[in-house]
Amino acid sequence: MIARHSSSLVPIVLLALLLSACGPATNRYALIEESLRTGDVHRADAIVEEAHKDYDAKSQVLYRMDRGMTLHLARRYEESTAVLDKAEQEVEQLYTRRITTEAKAFLYNDTELPFEGAPYEQVMLNVLKALNYAVSGNLQDALVEARRVDHRLNVLADRAGDKPDAYKDDGLARYLSGVLYEAAGEFSDAFIAYRKAYDAYLAVRAWSRTPAPPMLRTDLLRITDTLHLTDEHAQYREAFADTPWQPPADPQQLAQVVVVSYNGSAPRKEDQFLDLPVSLDALRLVLVTKQAIGPTTNQREARAVESALYGLNGRVVRVALPRLIPRKTAVAFEQVNLVGADGTHGARTELVQDVSALAAKQFSDQFNSVAVKAVARGAVKYAAAEGFARGARAAAGRDTMGQLIGLLVGSLAKALAISTEEADKRIWQTLPDEIHVARLWVPPGSYELRVRPIGKGGGPIGREAVQAVTLRGGETKFFTERVMP
Repeated sequence: MIARHSSSLVPIVLLALLLSACGPATNRYALIEESLRTGDVHRADAIVEEAHKDYDAKSQVLYRMDRGMTLHLARRYEESTAVLDKAEQEVEQLYTRRITTEAKAFLYNDTELPFEGAPYEQVMLNVLKALNYAVSGNLQDALVEARRVDHRLNVLADRAGDKPDAYKDDGLARYLSGVLYEAAGEFSDAFIAYRKAYDAYLAVRAWSRTPAPPMLRTDLLRITDTLHLTDEHAQYREAFADTPWQPPADPQQLAQVVVVSYNGSAPRKEDQFLDLPVSLDALRLVLVTKQAIGPTTNQREARAVESALYGLNGRVVRVALPRLIPRKTAVAFEQVNLVGADGTHGARTELVQDVSALAAKQFSDQFNSVAVKAVARGAVKYAAAEGFARGARAAAGRDTMGQLIGLLVGSLAKALAISTEEADKRIWQTLPDEIHVARLWVPPGSYELRVRPIGKGGGPIGREAVQAVTLRGGETKFFTERVMP
């Protein structure tokens, strides 16, 4: 009898250890964002690097996405590209998932699936790599990434099929490709990229919150004039009748500055739990527990208390679903000025990508399938815990100690089923909320580049970025800024 009871204690100890493992995790993203807010990009990168061990084996793509972004912001472009290359390679390897991994995720939770990123996040891998090369002055390798973007978007369109509102093209990726091609003097490719960018913006205007940037209209007029595409130029002149335009001066006599601004923070995800009672007593317990705990910032402690109480009752099914939390930037645009000996040349940045809108679209498209799977998983885990409890009671015997052990094992099994229910909250959170771009053509010379964020109330906010710039005729220089007012 003693041996039987001792063996029954083994699952109790194991379950207790599993429950105790669900401790609080460091909120690295809060630390990263605080560092970015104070302008300490190197500290932000160090935080990601130090947290590498906190990204489990199934989240290495996410680690590389986060690290690639912070290295990019820290102006360590070569290292950023190397890290993003690895992320891209892993995404390709993860395209076909193993059935066993899917099964494990169904029985535990979706965090057991390897993170491969949403389609828009995968496209951003190539966009960031292209910008790494462009800012470093390596246009040829930037164009290689532009061609990879084109291939990735073509594959994405094939997968999306005929869904009219699906994310199957990317206005920012196409537009950046056009800027790169034009900077390299490949005007025909630039025209194709600009045209595809304009079509991409129009195709998703119902949900993207990003209209075609006004400067893209000017770009189409300029490039069709440069290529002497008379018919296309006339069509765009008619379509963009409200766009001021005149033939530009010889671009070889001017220099171009392209400023890319990353504004705010991308959305985050958090859990929302549906505790479904399957008896009247369980309903009372759920209501009393929710009222007793109330609102709290320590969600893990609250979950531990609920798991223990619901496990003892044994008649509660927990379903965990993700909730998307947008965090809109306060920046309306950036005023970009080049101050030189001949005066000041200025332009405003224009919105070219609303990352939060892309995340919301991805979330909406996936939510129904995620919810159905979560409900099914909760039901299966509840049934499995019930079966385990009955087996434990039968194995422990009929005496008082055996019944007590059976009750404890059953309660822990049900508590574990509840406590392990968790939504997949992984998202590329070091991306910005919005991406803005400005382009200026100026005479060659030495300038002071000033980038001042302007708030939605019309006044300046945050810090003004200032740096010295020397430009040659026909040269294009790229600059990036992270704005976290």
